[in-house]
Amino acid sequence: MSALRRFGSALAALLAAGAAHAAELAPGAKAPDFALAGSDGRTHRLADSVGKQGVVLAWFPKAFTPG
Repeated sequence: MSALRRFGSALAALLAAGAAHAAELAPGAKAPDFALAGSDGRTHRLADSVGKQGVVLAWFPKAFTPG
């Protein structure tokens, strides 16, 4: 599984598990550091990628849902 797909899976888990705790960010604001459990069983941290490779956060609210 690609790193981007793992990160997307982890982001989906974050949104499903802790959306009530998420803070709203203004456009252009730095993302706070976070760690997410990936579908590969590993923990993925934003800090592990910052400055080393590009990071894209994508959210698909209706992904894997009917309709």
